[in-house]
Amino acid sequence: MDIKEQISKIVEEASKNPHIKEEFEKEPVKVIEKIIGVDLPDDIIMKVVDGVKAKLTIDDVSKVAGIIKGIF
Repeated sequence: MDIKEQISKIVEEASKNPHIKEEFEKEPVKVIEKIIGVDLPDDIIMKVVDGVKAKLTIDDVSKVAGIIKGIF
């Protein structure tokens, strides 16, 4: 299993659907396993959770930076 590919898939789903993003913030393991359709071992799932959180944070910061840049 390619963890980076799974992270990208989850981030894409969360970006398209705010409900999924909200669910992820509450129950990340449940959302990840639902999206990829596999029950992963704890050590793997935590890597995916951390990767998705990091990617979503970076995307949010980029959006804010773009908005601020547009103001000035």
